[in-house]
Amino acid sequence: MCAEDRLADVSAEFERDARTAGDRVCYFGAGERLETVYARRVTHSMIALGAQPSWDPRRWPQMIAARASVRAQLNRARNKGVAVSRWPSERATRNPELQRCLAEWLQARPLPPLHFLVEPQTLALLFDREVFVAERQGAPVGFLVASPVPARNGWLIEQFVRGRRATNGTAELLIDTAMRTLAAQHATYVTLGLAPLSRHARPIPGPLWLRVLLGWVRLHGRRFYNFEGLETFKAKFQPDEWEDILAIYSEPGFSPRALYAIAAAFSDRSPPSMLVRALWKAVRQEGQWVAERLHR
Repeated sequence: MCAEDRLADVSAEFERDARTAGDRVCYFGAGERLETVYARRVTHSMIALGAQPSWDPRRWPQMIAARASVRAQLNRARNKGVAVSRWPSERATRNPELQRCLAEWLQARPLPPLHFLVEPQTLALLFDREVFVAERQGAPVGFLVASPVPARNGWLIEQFVRGRRATNGTAELLIDTAMRTLAAQHATYVTLGLAPLSRHARPIPGPLWLRVLLGWVRLHGRRFYNFEGLETFKAKFQPDEWEDILAIYSEPGFSPRALYAIAAAFSDRSPPSMLVRALWKAVRQEGQWVAERLHR
């Protein structure tokens, strides 16, 4: 039995159990393998969530050599005294200095924590992760966490965090060090994870209401999360490939109920409550910016 057949059997069993419990299934973050299983089934629907860039890290040095703007950022961080090293998981787990950096980073995010965009719990379970820490004058100013992707002989860089004292180029230096280290460990695949609503994603027709909503979010949602800025940052490293990331729903049409379920699953509260919290945080942030401009 091939891998696709095994995946089809496992997902079918999972959906049977869900139906028995009176539930529906939505696969969030599905990739090419699961899309292949459901692409021709009228019983399921799918939408594009975005795309994730990927690299063979063994070719990373050639990309750096061809990108003067990236080299400039790396040099800027080094010239400011930033150095990156790999920390063992025992040292990084719940480390108070890394938690300080994470708290500073989260405080600057207009969007409340979402477990696929702004993750607050990455320092709790690091036993199989790789952690790289950026330090300046002996104090951590940022860190990067990579999780294994065993089936692809690779890694997902799930988070790169910069504290308030991080200089320009810190994120680039973290990623560069991680890529070179993982290549030395014989990895052949690294991804920086989902760029939501990415223009690099293959268009997949969906219901009109959803296309309008996602288009509005991309145009006007920057106050909450800068989707376009995140995509531009990842794209500047010239990925080898952009992989489509999907949501696949176990119903013929993708419904508002499915979108609500996705928001509820990845938030620490109900979607309406999350929206109110996000709006309030955005208003406070705007007030701080206005106050800063008035005092200049």
